[in-house]
Amino acid sequence: MKVVLFCGGLGTRLREHSETIPKPLVNIGYRPILWHLMRYYAHFGHKDFILCLGYRGDMIREYFLNYREEMATDFVMTRGGGKIELLGPDIGDWRITFVDTGMHSNLGERLSHVRGLLDGEERFLANYSDGLTDLPLDRYLAEADRRDAIASLVAVRPSQSFHAVHSTPDGTVTAIQDVGSSDYWINAGFFCLRREIFDYMQEGEELVIKPFERLIAEQRLFAYNYTGFWAAMDSFKDKITLDRMESRGDCPWMVWKR
Repeated sequence: MKVVLFCGGLGTRLREHSETIPKPLVNIGYRPILWHLMRYYAHFGHKDFILCLGYRGDMIREYFLNYREEMATDFVMTRGGGKIELLGPDIGDWRITFVDTGMHSNLGERLSHVRGLLDGEERFLANYSDGLTDLPLDRYLAEADRRDAIASLVAVRPSQSFHAVHSTPDGTVTAIQDVGSSDYWINAGFFCLRREIFDYMQEGEELVIKPFERLIAEQRLFAYNYTGFWAAMDSFKDKITLDRMESRGDCPWMVWKR
């Protein structure tokens, strides 16, 4: 199944890094979050990627054009570096298509731009490229396939330390609770879409607004609620948190190491 990765955003909330490199290339440990996400999908057998490029797309192209497998997996070196034997799988069997989808395009426009590359696909995967999870992807896809849904998304509990406030119309607070323990679920950015999604999209529309509203009206949008690990890298604080987890070896998203 093809995997469409939206890699063109400006990443303004991660400005400490995104002013110099695109958000998908911001490292977690020694490797970009984009690499971690692609490795996750590859673990479940989905290795045909379409990268929707925009802001600093040249740097993403350059990263893979100059990619060195021995920097991402264990290896044996002999002949003074003349021979390298990899001790683990890496990206050798991946297929990556790089497409410039515009500097300021929204997600719907980026997806429409690569529509021709999805010809013949009954369904495909898509992702915001800024979040990681240990979601059992095969179970999610099996459930999505069972539903008569054109679009499916993974819904998770908010991980931010905000408080949800409930009040009457005049402002009297009736309840306040940690948002993580409330009944709120948010879109995690892990999508499974059928080809028919394009029938619900109109020019210039953001993917998860009008097109999804049309699907909701027809009861063709499905949410897979997941309570396991999920974390988004929206801010510098999020990056530091993920860096610290990686340094401790506490990396639940690295399902390929289990």
